Amino acid sequence: MFSRFFIDRPIFAAVLSIFIVIAGLAAMRNLPIAQYPEIAPPVVTITANYPGASAGVIEQTVAAPLENQINGVEHMIYMSSTSTSNGQVQIHVTFDIGTDIDQATVNINNRVRQVEPRLPADVRRLGVTVEKSSSSFLLVAAFYSPDGRYDDLYISNHVTMNVLDVVKRIPGTTNVQIFGAKDYAMRIWVKPDRLTQLRLTTADLVAALNEQNAQFAAGKVGQTPAGGPQELVYTITTKGRLADPGEFENIIVRANPDGTARRSD
Repeated sequence: MFSRFFIDRPIFAAVLSIFIVIAGLAAMRNLPIAQYPEIAPPVVTITANYPGASAGVIEQTVAAPLENQINGVEHMIYMSSTSTSNGQVQIHVTFDIGTDIDQATVNINNRVRQVEPRLPADVRRLGVTVEKSSSSFLLVAAFYSPDGRYDDLYISNHVTMNVLDVVKRIPGTTNVQIFGAKDYAMRIWVKPDRLTQLRLTTADLVAALNEQNAQFAAGKVGQTPAGGPQELVYTITTKGRLADPGEFENIIVRANPDGTARRSD
């Protein structure tokens, strides 16, 4: 047999194996990266946010409809989902090795758009993102203030505005994630007993905040069809009512003719 020849001559077989390894290493340096064989299956990640919802609620109202619609997409091997208590759900869909990841992303995105009308309104408002990703991390970078001059909130926003987009533009980068990202936000504490006395709900308060903090296009002065030899056009800029923190003392939820608050029917 052919294999018997090498079994009886182990030194010759060892030398031949060494030559094969050396030839492979020499050829690998000249081999384009595009010709490397695929060893990891491609992954597409679907991310959705439902602020204020628990992990169980997200699983039932967001993850389940998405999984039912995505299941069975072309060349899919399996998928896994993670629902967290901070209102986020991530679904990872793994495809066969050799699958065109761009086409797989398009197929997943089409199915997500079909199920979006059945998702909660807050989820649709924030949007459902579909992007190709990798199951492993290539680099983890830590940002901090050596002298303690800046806090975590400032550093997180600095990275988001000045570093995140630059890293995403690096060729070959599929996804960049900030762990523990902190964004500037406003938290409002409500007195439940006072709301009960005024016959109001938190929905009334949210509606009042949205209504009085709206940003409107005030228009322009001197814009066509203004008459006369008008040469300059001025854009009018305005601020929302809640742009000044002091305006929080003057929020009007609902009011009766006598000035007392009421709940709208």
